[in-house]
Amino acid sequence: MPKKIREIKAMLKEAGFISRPGKYSHSNWKHPQLPQVITVARKDGADAPLYLERKVQKALQQLEALSNDSD
Repeated sequence: MPKKIREIKAMLKEAGFISRPGKYSHSNWKHPQLPQVITVARKDGADAPLYLERKVQKALQQLEALSNDSD
């Protein structure tokens, strides 16, 4: 079962991403330690597309790798 957009946003916020509003239902999420921006579209109650879930998981793994390198 796919995650909801609100769950994706909660995961990003918990990981330290900062949200910038975009047009319509879009929001751009940026983390200070990562170069990429993750654009989240759709309303909070909608199902998240698989590509977005994968993109978020990859970004969270990169953050974990960065934190492990600094230890």
